[in-house]
Amino acid sequence: MAAAFNSFTSLSRLVKPSSSSKTPKLFNLLSFSPKSPCQTKFSHFALKPPPVSVLFSPNPSKSLKPQFSSTPVRSLFTGIVEEMGEIKHLGFDKDESFTMKMKAQTMLEDIHLGDSISVNGTCLTVTDFDTTLSEFTVGLSPETLRKTSLSELEQGSSVNLERALRPTTRMGGHFVQGHVDGTGVIVGRETEGDSLWVKVKTGKELLKYIVPKGFIAVDGTSLTVVDVFDDEECFNFMLVAYTQQKVVIPLKQVGQKVNLEVDILGKYVERLLSSGFLDAIKSS
Repeated sequence: MAAAFNSFTSLSRLVKPSSSSKTPKLFNLLSFSPKSPCQTKFSHFALKPPPVSVLFSPNPSKSLKPQFSSTPVRSLFTGIVEEMGEIKHLGFDKDESFTMKMKAQTMLEDIHLGDSISVNGTCLTVTDFDTTLSEFTVGLSPETLRKTSLSELEQGSSVNLERALRPTTRMGGHFVQGHVDGTGVIVGRETEGDSLWVKVKTGKELLKYIVPKGFIAVDGTSLTVVDVFDDEECFNFMLVAYTQQKVVIPLKQVGQKVNLEVDILGKYVERLLSSGFLDAIKSS
């Protein structure tokens, strides 16, 4: 809990940005000071933080490890990005309601309230839309902001967008749930011809599910892992020229975060092995 309160002062820079800061980033969005009033406007909405009890887990003393969601799969994606959208607004539009408004084209073609859209690999629900302005809005919970890199976005940022899979849709990538398992940090970028090598560092808790030539979703983009470097807790992948023009990963620099969703098959295998499934098979 001490670590959380040490970062309370960070919010003051978000809520009361300096005159030289045009669009404050949201690195410490969830670090609110319970004694500091939040009355500064963010975009055209009044910022008012939700109570600390809403933002922190009941047991903040526990270490934050990736907790794979047991939420039933209501939407499925392929990891093939349909378009890149642009953030128009990011912040509180009313008490305890943090929203993100995006400008897009393809997403608005057959949009409905309650639709699931993957935003940088995070499955979010459409809460409002305007086809005339080509904009739609999604809500963000404190838990989503804690577990993903969405808190680093700012007005004008580009994001990967994909609508939920339909039974008639061609399957071009792999099964992606939009349930972010954790984040990684870009630690290397290197060009080779017109291709781009990207190296990402993540924790051991996620790295154990990442295998060479296996699937992984990075910011919602279905990619093939090239190599895994266990001693460095890193893995890498390559983006061809076409992909570089269609996704946001090449726009990010070394040190920036990316959302990661590992292949669900690895988690199922681990679960079966830990439950004594093989022993049951042998004894039958």
